[in-house]
Amino acid sequence: MKLIKKLTQNLNTTFSATPIADDQKDILSVNQNFDWYQKNKKITAENKTLLNNIYKNRFDYGLLKEGTSVSDEKKYPFSKQENLPLQYRLLALAKIQGTVDYLFPHKYLMDKNFDSFFNNLLNEAVKSPSRKDFEIVLAKAVSQFRDSHAISFYRQLNYKDQILFNISYYSPFDFQIVNDHLLVTNLIFPEICAKAKIKVGDKITEINGKSISQIINEKSKLISVSNRQKLLFVLSKYENNLIWPDNLSEKTVKVRSGSQKFSTEIALINTTDKSQVAQLADYVNNKNRKIESRRLVHKDIAYFKINETLKFINDVKDDRIDAVMDSILSNASQKKAIVFDMRAYPDWGGFAYHYVYKYFSPKENYFGKYYKPNLKNIGTFSYKDYDYFPVIPSKTTHFYKGKVFILVNPETRSASEWYSMSLQKIFPQSLTIGQQTSGADGDLVKVNLPGDYILEFTGNGIFYPDNSQTQQVGIRINELIKYKDQDILENRDLEFERVLNSVK
Repeated sequence: MKLIKKLTQNLNTTFSATPIADDQKDILSVNQNFDWYQKNKKITAENKTLLNNIYKNRFDYGLLKEGTSVSDEKKYPFSKQENLPLQYRLLALAKIQGTVDYLFPHKYLMDKNFDSFFNNLLNEAVKSPSRKDFEIVLAKAVSQFRDSHAISFYRQLNYKDQILFNISYYSPFDFQIVNDHLLVTNLIFPEICAKAKIKVGDKITEINGKSISQIINEKSKLISVSNRQKLLFVLSKYENNLIWPDNLSEKTVKVRSGSQKFSTEIALINTTDKSQVAQLADYVNNKNRKIESRRLVHKDIAYFKINETLKFINDVKDDRIDAVMDSILSNASQKKAIVFDMRAYPDWGGFAYHYVYKYFSPKENYFGKYYKPNLKNIGTFSYKDYDYFPVIPSKTTHFYKGKVFILVNPETRSASEWYSMSLQKIFPQSLTIGQQTSGADGDLVKVNLPGDYILEFTGNGIFYPDNSQTQQVGIRINELIKYKDQDILENRDLEFERVLNSVK
């Protein structure tokens, strides 16, 4: 009661504005919960009335200026080594709590014990003796969003090397996480691996006394991802260097090699060694080039890679773009199958949104439900009659009767998920195949936190027309493709193989 009195002592409680009527019909309101004061026995009836009036008349205090967004809010910079003063630590946590309550449409998917968890984090924030300790609090808080749009937060941490043990050492071998082990896929420094008796195909089950499953669980408490598949994808990416459980330059690992099991010591690569770093960089660059060069080539298949569509119009004059794209899609329509490889982020929204729709789709293309923040009732989200398709005068439809495949994996994220949903509707006969997608569809929103941190998160609610969830779940998949160890070692693309077998 004393706290509420102190907080409201300088507040003008003579409300003059007429509360804005909320005339929205389709509202996502499951997030709103005022139990913290309405059902709190420690708060007097008088103060409950006051808080209710403040909420009902909150527009008296004004919203953001026209043309601005929450990302334009004031920043509070501090030197990287300086621990934030207590009031700014509390402000950072308050902004995270406010984001959850009023700006994040998928609060209802968060851990049901988030409030008590957050209270514990508040205590940790108050007691944090250093910037590093406070950054651990921040990482824990953001991980609770379980939102792949928020994954970038850990990269901003000044002490991420110590917090996530991603310090100055890299593995002498490449790997991929499969179930409960690291599968050794390539020997980057064969002589170091040979000394430790590690070879391609070996399975590492434990690092410095911690099982791979235990390490994955620990990382999940510091990194925000929408689902486990995305987490494994992030932890498996060599250049992220996130799998290690400590910052020691040598690791004791347990290995399964065929029918044998043994423990061995292995030295990691020190990034202060320029020659070794150059070798690492060459390996990563070559690996990424091979991934980018992945193509499906077959005379009966039209293949479109979603991050390589802008090239269709790079050197085309504006008045020729429509004709060029119609020609490309007309040629595709003559093939036995069309493949949309969505395992990347789109380089041009116009390809799927405008031209694929323009050529193949009926005019009606309501493939999902899009909810935006409802400014008339902060904390709720209203259905937007979204521009699911552009207005195209005299549009014609070329119905395609061949096979359509939509290839997806955890790299299918945000806009790539959105366009995949559109393709599923445009081509009812399509098969979506691959692995669970990123599970973070919707526009990216940014909020400034004290200390020069930016909290990014999914700002819209995206659902299928029947209200099926996409956040955390990802888009619908007809055929889930699972890779075994040998498939990975042989660099197979099982999605391509599935398509080719179908065309045969």
